[in-house]
Amino acid sequence: MRAGLGLPPERQVFAGFAIYAFALASIFPRLPDIQAEMGVGEGALGLGLIGTPVGTLLSLTFAPPLLERMGYRRAILVFLPLIAASFAAASWAPNPGVLFLLLLPAGITIGCIEVIVNVEADRTEALIGRRIMNRAHSFWSFGFFGAGIVGGIIAQSGLSPQAHLALAVPVVALATLAVFGGYRPAPKRAGEGTGTAAPTFARPTAAILVLVAVTLSAMLMEGASLDWSAIYMRNVFAAEPWLSALAVASFAVAQALSRFFADGFVEHYSPAGVARTLIGVMTAGIAVVFLSPWPALSLAGFALLGVGTSAIFPLAMSAAAQRTDRPAAINVAALAQISFVIFLVGPPLLGFVAEHWGIRWAYGIGLPLVALSLAASGSLGRRAEPRAAQAVG
Repeated sequence: MRAGLGLPPERQVFAGFAIYAFALASIFPRLPDIQAEMGVGEGALGLGLIGTPVGTLLSLTFAPPLLERMGYRRAILVFLPLIAASFAAASWAPNPGVLFLLLLPAGITIGCIEVIVNVEADRTEALIGRRIMNRAHSFWSFGFFGAGIVGGIIAQSGLSPQAHLALAVPVVALATLAVFGGYRPAPKRAGEGTGTAAPTFARPTAAILVLVAVTLSAMLMEGASLDWSAIYMRNVFAAEPWLSALAVASFAVAQALSRFFADGFVEHYSPAGVARTLIGVMTAGIAVVFLSPWPALSLAGFALLGVGTSAIFPLAMSAAAQRTDRPAAINVAALAQISFVIFLVGPPLLGFVAEHWGIRWAYGIGLPLVALSLAASGSLGRRAEPRAAQAVG
């Protein structure tokens, strides 16, 4: 159960999340440059960015049974580099309409990888007998942090976004081959939807919709922080490219560190209790970013948002994957196709809010949503459930 670099199962999963995030995140620090090259406002840019979530929704809706037939090993070797290649192609878009079309393939590949890495994280938890889901998502945040730092340095150097994103493609391809050259998927968990055929459309059940409500505010604020934080710093404080990119990195590293240690807190307390604490931190972060008069305080606000959004989605994904009413891949896809599309569709639509009310309102609008997430947080469970030490093949 080891990959090309001889990694044990859980580290293989961690590496997959990190490479996935680096491929996905490289474009975000360059959005101010791409927007300037197009000469459009936040609303028009947001419309172009919707191409990614449209592709993601299509993929999350139809991909799970196709991925099972294709095989996770082949899929991850193909789709991880394609994420980076798709964003590199999209950086050449001359207007938002073309940007939308070029981002569709990026969204399709993202949806495939989203299903694979989350199902593999859950199955690996069962295989090794301890929780790793939050820590796995911390490596996703570390990947975002790395992409933010690298993007800021490259943007400050003056290298074009097209050249930057083109260079990211071989980096992602080589990392994928090195880590997953000998990859073998983890065995299915005991009781994982035995005898249930996977439908083409991952229909959300009532229980999954409650989990969506838990993730709503976190997904929207996470997406807003990644999509708009660099532009926020430029618009509000006329920040240099490196400082704008630092907003993305501040959010990502705070989120990564919180996720890295979250599993211990979940085991000691409860998924619901941890989620309620994080929702409170997220509320504070929203208020700071909305009201901040100084760049340094705004960076602290983005860090609070990183902490507050850190473990809510991973906890919901664990809750979805542990349900035995359907195969784990279907429940994961049903939650992801709504929550992840909120993460991707909501922030681009916030471009219209930013353009007409000011970019601070792209964050202020999240304050009412935290109440809904708080009300639904009990669905995550009051006590951490013990994990099975063995899995069936």
